[in-house]
Amino acid sequence: MKKQSEIKIFEEKKVRSLWNAEQEKWFFSIVDVVGVLTDSPNPRKYWSVLKTRLKAEGSQLTTNCSQLKMQSADGKNYLTDVADTEQLFRLIQSIPSPKAEPFKQWLAQVATERLDEMQDPELSIDRALEQYLNLGYSENWINQRLKSIEIRKELTDEWKKRGLKVGLQFATLTDIITKAWSDKTTKEYKILKGLKKENLRDNMTNTELILNMLAEASTKDISAATNPKDFEESKKVAKQGGNVAKVARKELEAKTGNKVVSSLNAKSALQLNDAAKNKKKK
Repeated sequence: MKKQSEIKIFEEKKVRSLWNAEQEKWFFSIVDVVGVLTDSPNPRKYWSVLKTRLKAEGSQLTTNCSQLKMQSADGKNYLTDVADTEQLFRLIQSIPSPKAEPFKQWLAQVATERLDEMQDPELSIDRALEQYLNLGYSENWINQRLKSIEIRKELTDEWKKRGLKVGLQFATLTDIITKAWSDKTTKEYKILKGLKKENLRDNMTNTELILNMLAEASTKDISAATNPKDFEESKKVAKQGGNVAKVARKELEAKTGNKVVSSLNAKSALQLNDAAKNKKKK
C-alpha cells in the first residue's frame, strides 16, 4: 500500500503515524497513544497488559489491529501495533485518562485535516509549517524548507511531463543532482550527517537547502528549455543543473573559507540552539 510516514504532535508528545493513500486512512502507533494518555514510564508494557485483558474479555479490537513498520528511537524500522482512527476511539474507552476527550478531538481533527488537504494542497504547507515549529526548527529554516518543497514539486512535475517514472528514475536523477553540486551522493551525504532513515533535506542547514534548491530549480529550467527526449538525456540535464549550484558553492567557500556541506544535522542543530538559549537566560 502507498504509505506516508509522519510524526504528529499532541501536547508536545510525538505520535508516529502512517497515511494509507489507498484506504485514505491514518494508522497510529498504539504504544505512542498509550504513552500520551497514561503518562506511563513503560507504555509498551501497559499496552501488553491491556491487550491481554481485552482478549480475555472477548474484545475484537486487538484481533482487528494490525502491525506496520515504524521508525523507532534507534532510527530502525520495526513492526508496531497500529490502529486506525475508528479503532483508536474504541481503544480510548478502555483507558481511564483525563486526556481522553481532548485526545479524541485531536484525533478527529487530524483525520479531517488530511481529507481537507487532498482537496486543497495549500493546506498541507500550513500543516507542515506547524509541525516544523512544534519540532523546534527556526522560522527562517522553515521558510527555506517549505520553499524547497515547492521547487521539488515543480521539478518532479517537469520529469513527469518527460515521461520519467517515479521511483528508480526519480531517485537516480536526484542522486545525480546531489552529487553534482555537493560532490556527494545522497547516501554519502546522509552518512556524513549520521542519518539512517531520516529525510536528508530535513537535516540540511539553510545554506545547504538554498544550494540544493538552486540545483533543482536549475535542472527544471534547463529541462524545460532543452526538452530532453528520454531518461539518458535527462541525466545529462540533471548534472548540468547540479553544476550551476556547484559553481555557487565553490565561490561561497572561497569567500568564507568554510565548507558548505557539513555534518550538522537537525538534532545537533536544535541542541545547539537550546544550549544558546539557556546560556542567554543565565
